[in-house]
Amino acid sequence: MAKPVIVGAVRTAIGRSFKGALANVPTETLATTVLPEAVRRAGLEPAAVDDVVFAELNYGGGDLARHAAVACGMETVPGQAVNRHCAGSLTAIANASAHIRSDMERVLVAGGVQSLSTAPLMKWRKPDSGPEMEFVEPWIPPSHPETPDAPTMDMSVTVGWNTAKAVGISRAEMDAWALRSHQRACDAIEAGKFVDEIVPLKVTRADGTVLDFAVDEHPRRDTTLERLAALPVLHPEIEGFSITAGNSSGINDAGAAVALVGDDYAAAEGLEVMATVRAWANVGVAPRDTGLGAVKVIGKVLERAGLAVGDVALWEINEAFASTPIAACREYGMDEERVNFSGSGCSLGHPISASGARMVTTLIYELRRRGGGIGVAAMCAGGGMGGALVLEV
Repeated sequence: MAKPVIVGAVRTAIGRSFKGALANVPTETLATTVLPEAVRRAGLEPAAVDDVVFAELNYGGGDLARHAAVACGMETVPGQAVNRHCAGSLTAIANASAHIRSDMERVLVAGGVQSLSTAPLMKWRKPDSGPEMEFVEPWIPPSHPETPDAPTMDMSVTVGWNTAKAVGISRAEMDAWALRSHQRACDAIEAGKFVDEIVPLKVTRADGTVLDFAVDEHPRRDTTLERLAALPVLHPEIEGFSITAGNSSGINDAGAAVALVGDDYAAAEGLEVMATVRAWANVGVAPRDTGLGAVKVIGKVLERAGLAVGDVALWEINEAFASTPIAACREYGMDEERVNFSGSGCSLGHPISASGARMVTTLIYELRRRGGGIGVAAMCAGGGMGGALVLEV
C-alpha cells in the first residue's frame, strides 16, 4: 500500500475581493495558474496525471478541475469538484491521498480555487410563479437549516460569537490575536518567506498596464490594538457581541494546489518528496457550534495519526475568526508560538475553497525551512463541520 506524498505545492498570492489585484480575474484563470505550476514543480509530465481534484464554492455548479485540465491541454485527465465549504481543499487533498493509499491512482493534483469577486449568484424560482418564471433575489444555497442561533448566512454568529461565548474569549483577546496575525504575516512577507510558495500571476489593470501579482495584499502593517478596539461590532443589537471586521477573516481571492503521488512512484521516478500525508479527518457539529468544528477535529486527526499535541511542530488553524484558534489553543494546551506562525485568515485572508491548500502549502515550506517535523492544518467549515490534515516533512 503506497503512502501518499506531496511532490509539488504552490499558491497564488491572496487578493482582496472586489477591490484588489484579482478582483477581475476569473476563477478559471486562478485554476489554470496553479494546476500546471504544481505539475511543473513536481517534475511530472502532464500526461502522467490520473485525476485533478479541486474544491470550489459559489463557483456556479461547474466542474472547475475538469475545466482547468482541458484548458491546460490535459484532455485525457478527468476532474472532480469538491465542496466542503471552508474545508473543501483539505478534503480535496484527503480524497487524492485516499486514491493513492488504496492503490487505485498514482498521480493526482488537488487543491482549491476561490474568486469571491467574480462568483455568480443563483436565482430561485418562486414556487407559485407558473410559466412566467418569477425569481427571488440573487441567492446562495444555505449550508444548513436556519435557526435563531445558527443563521445560514452569518458566520460572525455561528463561528465567531458562539465560539467566543462557549469558551469565554474576550474581545481584547481576539483583537490581540488578530494584531499578532497581521504582524506575523507582514514579517513573513518582508522576510521573503512566501516567495518560494507563490507563483506570480500577470494581471492586466484597467489602464492596460500589467502587474506581476506575487505579494499577499490583505495584511496591514499599520494595524494597532487601538485601531482594532475602535472598530464597531458587526451586530450591535446583540448584547455583548464582540466580533468585528478586525478579528474576522478577510474576503479574498486566490488559488492553491499540490501534486501527490505514491511514495513508491516518487522513488521510481526520482521525484523529490516534500511531505508525507499521515492522516486526515472530518467532523460534524451542531451548526450553531461551527467554530468548534476546528477544535473537535484536531483530537480526531491526532488519534488517527497516533500522535499527541506535543509531537506537532507547527499548526495552521484557520482564523475564519480569531476565536477559533484561541479556542483550540485552550482546549489542547498548545504553544501559541507554533500556531499560525506566518499569519492566517485575519491577516492573509480567507479565500474559502483555497484556504486549506494554502495552509498545507505554507506548512510544507516552513517545515522544510526548519528542518522538518509534523504539521497539522485544521479549520472549521460552514454548516457545522471541521476538517484537518496531518503532514510530515
